Parts: sequence; C-alpha cells; structure tokens
Amino acid sequence: MGIIDVIKYEGGNDTFVYKHPTEDFNAGTQLIVHESQEAVFFRDGKAMDRFGAGKYTLDTESLPMMKSFFKKVASGPSQFHAEVYFVNLATIMAVKWGTDSKVRMYDPASGLHLEIGAYGEFNIKISDSGKVLLKLVGTELGLKKEDILGSSGYSTASVSGKFRALVMTKVKTFLPKSIRENNIDILEVDEHLDDISEYIRKQINQVFDSYGLVLPEFFVTSIETPDDDPNYRRLKQQHAERYLKVQEERIKQAEAEARKGRVLVEAETEAEVKIVGVKAEEEATKRMAYAEAEKTRAEGLAKADVMHAQGFTYGQETQREVGVAIAENEGGGTGGVGSAISGVVQAGVGIGAAVAVGKTTVGVVKGMMDDVAGGAAPGGAQPGPNPAVPPVSSVPGNWVCPKCGTANDGTFCKECGTKKPEDNGLWKCPSCGFEGNDGKFCKNCGAKKGE
Repeated sequence: MGIIDVIKYEGGNDTFVYKHPTEDFNAGTQLIVHESQEAVFFRDGKAMDRFGAGKYTLDTESLPMMKSFFKKVASGPSQFHAEVYFVNLATIMAVKWGTDSKVRMYDPASGLHLEIGAYGEFNIKISDSGKVLLKLVGTELGLKKEDILGSSGYSTASVSGKFRALVMTKVKTFLPKSIRENNIDILEVDEHLDDISEYIRKQINQVFDSYGLVLPEFFVTSIETPDDDPNYRRLKQQHAERYLKVQEERIKQAEAEARKGRVLVEAETEAEVKIVGVKAEEEATKRMAYAEAEKTRAEGLAKADVMHAQGFTYGQETQREVGVAIAENEGGGTGGVGSAISGVVQAGVGIGAAVAVGKTTVGVVKGMMDDVAGGAAPGGAQPGPNPAVPPVSSVPGNWVCPKCGTANDGTFCKECGTKKPEDNGLWKCPSCGFEGNDGKFCKNCGAKKGE
C-alpha cells in the first residue's frame, strides 16, 4: 500500500481496537483522532507516542519517540515506518452472557441441593490502552465486541470469545457463593439480583484489570430455577408452610396487642369516669356550701336592715335576747343572780351586759317572792304594785321606756320608738320600777340611784 497523507479511524462502533492498514507515512501527514479515542504508534512491538482527541501534523516534534526512525528522502519529505492503533475508550453496551450449563448449589434455607442457570448482560470499556494492545491485540488487526464472549453470549456453541471461559467460571463460582453467604432464599432470589450482580462484577473486574479492561456494570437479569426438580418442588412446599406459620404468628401477635390495648383503654376509661365522678361530687358540695352561705348572708343582711330601721345594732339586739332568755330560765330555778351572770358570760355576752342581766334577775325574783307572800292566785296572776321590770343598762345616763320597759341610751326607745320623757327631777328605780324617787335611794326598795 502506498504512502498516504491522512490517518484516521475507519472501524465500526462495536470495535475496541482498530489497526490502520497503512504502516509507511511521510513527515507532515495529518492524524485525526475522534472523541473517546486514542491513537498509539507502535514500532518493533513497542508502544511509542500516544495522541488524544484532535488533529495533528506528524513530524519529529510531535513524535519525539519516533524521530530516530525518520528517513530523509532526497527527492521528498522524510518518511517513517510505524503501526498505528486507534483505541475506542467509549463504553461498549449490552454484551450478553449466559451460563453454558447448570450451576449446582446448596440452598441454606432448606438444606437441599439444586441446579440453576443464570443470564444477563454487561457493559465494558478499556481502562488502559497499553495493556490491551500488549496483552490482547499483539499483531492482530484489532479487537471487536464479539471477541470478548463470542458472536452471542447466550449461545452455548460460541466458544471463540477471549473472555468467555473467564466470565462463565466467575459466574458459576460466585453466583451460589453470593446466595449462600447472604442467606438468600432461592424462591426470593429475584429480590436480590442487584446485590448478586454487584458481587460478581467485583470478582470479574479483579481479573479484567490486568488486561486493561473494566466492567462499569454487570447485570444478572434472570436466574433459571429447576421447576421439574423434586427437590425444588419440596422446597416450594416448605416455603409455603413456613410462610403460613409466620402469618399465623403475626395474626396472634396482632390479636394479643389488640387485647392489651383494649384492656388499657378500658382501665383508662374507668379511671377517667372515677375522676369525673369525684370532681362532680366535689363541685356539687361546693355549690351547696356556697348556696347555704349565700342564704345565711341574705338572712343576716335582711335582719340587719330591719334592726337598722328600728334604730339599734345587731350587738345590742343580741344582748337583749340573751338577757331575756336567761331571765326566763333562771326565774323558775334556785341558782340565783350568780347563776344568771355565769350563764350570760358562758353565752359570750360581755361583763357589763351580764351585770345588767343580774340586776334584772334580782328584780324578777323579788317580784315573784312578793307575789307569793301576797297570795298570788294559781294560774299565773300577779297582784300587787310592783310588776317585773325589764333589764336596765348600768351605764350612767340610760333610761327605761315607760311604755315597753326597754333600757335605752338614746332619745327614742329602740324597741317601740317612744320618745324619752322629760326630766322632772324624779327618777325611776331600775330594781323595783318605782318612779316617784327624788333622793339618792329608792323609797320603795332602798336601791341606790344609778345602780
């Protein structure tokens, strides 16, 4: 073949390495390298200069390792002899593979021996062009896709591939090993194809790396199970029974959890009901106590309003009621003035009020004795000039109402409203009620004025 002026790739898309047919070139020849390619010059079986994607003019400067091989021609440019290989660095896709025989394996889940097959694809690319050229190409014209596993990776008749035996050996070795080490159930193996594929890919790449090749992806797309094998049918039956048992256990566990939850809810509900009942009872008690307090308060306010309208205080009314009650109780007994005063004090009345009650009690007793001495008639009639006189306060300046006999200290009687009579120099004895006194002592009983 004659000398040419342009060197470029002329292979197909499924070609890994393409050897240019021309081996003699002139200085000044153009070299064109496409994207994802590399051009390598060989001389005497050795890799010399390399070129990445681009357009180059070949001369001694661009080929520093080849310059000693340039031959000067008198009538023309210098010439040189070399072999040029174009290496495709792109990834070759969908290289098919398949086991040429069944793979015998031991199923760890059932303890049975089974025979399975496997199929798939892988993608491959050149990682080191120098290793590929030295170990795979040599003096050959190139390396194509079918040279890896043959014309068809699925065909058991194709044995021409350089790496077919390597790939099949790795698959048969590491497919069952991956299933066993990861404790994968063969009936669920499709769920683990990604893990199995990655495991086998790493094992193959350890060998491919020494040839300058790499598998970016490796796929186990299908695992063929022995449906007619009695052991496999037995395995499926065991799997079904184990699955049913697991489901029964799950149902029992769910029922137990439901019962536990129901008991817990019932207990919580009962506790809440008790709490609500206690709170309701407490609220009702509070409401009754509040209503009783409001009733007492209203009655007190009403009574206070009445007493205020009559012109005396609640304390004064209390003293009067206590005095009258003691006078009535002591009138029929023999306890005397001391008992009357003691009863008043025990009832919570002040000492001043107790003294007044005592004096009143003396008058009552004296009047009763006079009645008896005068021959009082049965039935309670009281003849005589000295009727019982109501109690009079010992505070100086008090006066006795001539109408109702109530002791007063104001201008009007706090019991009946009668106005205080004009002072005519005479005074009424607080003990016996005699009104015609003008000295220091009562003319009737001898009681001292103002006592």
